[in-house]
Amino acid sequence: MIPPIPLTMTAIEISEPGGPDMLKPTRRDTPKPGSGEILIRVAAAGINRPDLLQRQGNYPPPPGASDIPGLEVAGYVAALGDDVTGWRVDDAVCALLAGGGYAEFALAPAEQCLPVPDGLSMIEAAALPETIFTCWTNLIDGGHLKSGETVLIHGGSSGIGTTGIQLAKALGAMVFVTAGSPEKCAACLTLGATLAIDYKAEDFVKAVKAATGGRGVDVVLDMVGGDYVRRNIDAMAPGGRHVSIAVLGGPEATIPIFKIMQKRLILTGSTLRARPAREKGAIAAVLRATVWPMIAAGAIKPLIHATFPLDRAADAHRALEAGDHIGKLVLTVS
Repeated sequence: MIPPIPLTMTAIEISEPGGPDMLKPTRRDTPKPGSGEILIRVAAAGINRPDLLQRQGNYPPPPGASDIPGLEVAGYVAALGDDVTGWRVDDAVCALLAGGGYAEFALAPAEQCLPVPDGLSMIEAAALPETIFTCWTNLIDGGHLKSGETVLIHGGSSGIGTTGIQLAKALGAMVFVTAGSPEKCAACLTLGATLAIDYKAEDFVKAVKAATGGRGVDVVLDMVGGDYVRRNIDAMAPGGRHVSIAVLGGPEATIPIFKIMQKRLILTGSTLRARPAREKGAIAAVLRATVWPMIAAGAIKPLIHATFPLDRAADAHRALEAGDHIGKLVLTVS
């Protein structure tokens, strides 16, 4: 029996910009789906670094998005807005959001919703949308990664990294990663990386050059920025593509322009949250056709480090900030 939709719901709001303690459980009106939207009864919600930035006051939601944090959820269709086709109430669904995931109910544009892949739990499905949209958009659309090429993924043990390893390998690429401990490197190798470099103990540029006979890698997926950009360029092969997705090491970089010219390199990057729903919907359609069969076949599976109940969102943020995790952290909603 499908439970009724309550008038109010529990959600986690940011009481004011600051640390994890600023995440507070509250009661909000349950949202109603507008035209083209789906209301999702949330079973689980993924935790991502943009959530930390939003909590700190450094990444406000785009106009019209919920102020509640949370960029990905999995659950069940609770209600359909006008003009929504292809979905029924109680369908299992996962979705990319512009905000609102840390709650019992969340709205998503229908085009950004995907069926929970065969073989995945709700917790695993909730850890999928933000990472797989990001990895596909940047490795394939931005980095033009092809079968037989080499890719260097920084932060290999992160949610993005663990997903990127599996996606790149499933597409026929050879994957190198950096990670911050022997344990994290071992986990990356288990997921399919060919080379895992402990960046605290080894120079990743030298390691990449040695592994490629001096040639370098075809694609770099960089979430560090700062002085890593110059070093990434040193580690790249002629015709290589450098894709920036975050700036954990700093938003400014000094780059060797002449070396970029000599190697014929392309430097690009992207953000995802503020892009129009139609663009995200186009990505979702490609993912459903190409990546969802890989997931069903077991080639890609979200790696879950830990789960936290919704009212312990602050603890989940502390865990993400500590950086000891391998894979994703997920909130569960009872």
